[in-house]
Amino acid sequence: MNALAKGISDGGIVTWRNLMNVRRNPDWLMAATLQPIMFVLLFAYVFGNAIGGEAGGAAYREFLIAGIFAQTVAFNSAFTVIGFANDLQKGIIDRFRSLPMSRIAVVLGRTTSDLVVSVVALVVMSACGLLVGWRIRGSFWDALLGYLVMLMFAWALSWVGALIGLAARSVEVAQSAGLIWMFPLSFISSAFVPTDTLPAFLKAIADWNPFTAVINATRDLFGNRFGAPPTGWPAENAALYAILCCIAIIAVFAPLATARYRRVASK
Repeated sequence: MNALAKGISDGGIVTWRNLMNVRRNPDWLMAATLQPIMFVLLFAYVFGNAIGGEAGGAAYREFLIAGIFAQTVAFNSAFTVIGFANDLQKGIIDRFRSLPMSRIAVVLGRTTSDLVVSVVALVVMSACGLLVGWRIRGSFWDALLGYLVMLMFAWALSWVGALIGLAARSVEVAQSAGLIWMFPLSFISSAFVPTDTLPAFLKAIADWNPFTAVINATRDLFGNRFGAPPTGWPAENAALYAILCCIAIIAVFAPLATARYRRVASK
């Protein structure tokens, strides 16, 4: 318990250090919020009528927001990647190694600080969604659970980002590696169109994609429906499947990222 308490305490200090860096470099926060706002405006007003039909444009905008939420928090994991690669390049990890602190604190602090950035991004995205006509149709508690599922997903993906960032050989490599795997996962999902509209082989992938699970769970909890309800076990048990996916991602990548940090810090 003493080791756990020390890890949490030291992780809190590293979290604060990372948040102060965000404060000194507000362009990070701007990047985390401006891109999803552009996606909302593009898909809602440029593609919205084509996808949802003129009569269904407003319904499609409600359908869209949960997908933008998921894509936003997923892309924010790139900050975890770049943050670690930057600390490695500047020798910050070497300084941490010389301090009497828990080895997990650096990784925990980075993932937690990036979770805070995701909270801010979700607040901005929610305000933008309200401006384009999105509304939460479910209860307060359902909506709260929807946001918590989304944040759990954000934290899970930040552990993936931590592993990639610690494995990258430079910041330039980290920038590419942190995003390249996100595009197929976020677009082969129910983020922008119902999975029923996809070709059969892509639909099978999309239905079991963790992105789809989180998006469908959030839509269900927000009460945002569009078209016929999706079918199949992942869609019918979206919240349960989303939580299980998040737990599985953390269970796999948290130990891998921590082990990678120990190897990097021991060099």
